[in-house]
Amino acid sequence: MTTEKTTCSKIKIILVEPAGELNVGSIARVMKNFGLCDLILVNPQCDRLSFEALKMAVHAKEILENAVIVDTLPEALTGCTRAIATIGRDYSGELPLEKPRHAFPWLLAEPEKPTALIFGREDRGLTNQEINYAQKLVFIPTNPEYPSLNLATAVSICCYELSQLAENFITQKTPTTETAPLDTVEPYYQELESLLLAIGYLYPHTAASRMEKFRHLYNRAHLQTTEVAMLRGMIKQVQWAIQNYNSLENSGL
Repeated sequence: MTTEKTTCSKIKIILVEPAGELNVGSIARVMKNFGLCDLILVNPQCDRLSFEALKMAVHAKEILENAVIVDTLPEALTGCTRAIATIGRDYSGELPLEKPRHAFPWLLAEPEKPTALIFGREDRGLTNQEINYAQKLVFIPTNPEYPSLNLATAVSICCYELSQLAENFITQKTPTTETAPLDTVEPYYQELESLLLAIGYLYPHTAASRMEKFRHLYNRAHLQTTEVAMLRGMIKQVQWAIQNYNSLENSGL
């Protein structure tokens, strides 16, 4: 097995609501060109097995046939420990924008665990809520006078960058830690938001923006599975204490 397959084979290419059959077929082809095979389509708006898609895929038809179809981005990220979203340069949020060759080594650093590279819709990219599921953001530098890239072209550039980094990538021996899969962390965010709303720290009309800041904070920490379990246990204990306090107040004790 080559170094490229060892480091790249577990990276999932996720397309959110792709609408172009030609694009999807071309993406399957370029994935095979660079040693990737896991394609996930979130609520696709086209038929991945149409004549046009299969024609563009050429010898990568099995990638289209084996593509996983899911309804939501969190479903697509099930089992992944790291995720990078690709967006345009006009992003105005808090996460820093990185170039692919600067961010992708982080994606390759856990070659034995599934990771993900997320691409948005052809016409409007990813929503702010979808961006929040990623830990890092990348943009592809283009001519400012004509910055827009075709979806298949963007995926091609990213697959090429991954393959070049993987070819020379040397995994450093560090103490083994189990980074929490993203679908393990997500329930914690939901429980935290419910608790903070209940105690009045969050208000419904500002909860989304506040929780975005908490997500950024925890993403920088790269939580381990045991740490997520500890945090969820803490929330459950706080909820228990609140409920028991309320019971005592209601009983007049």
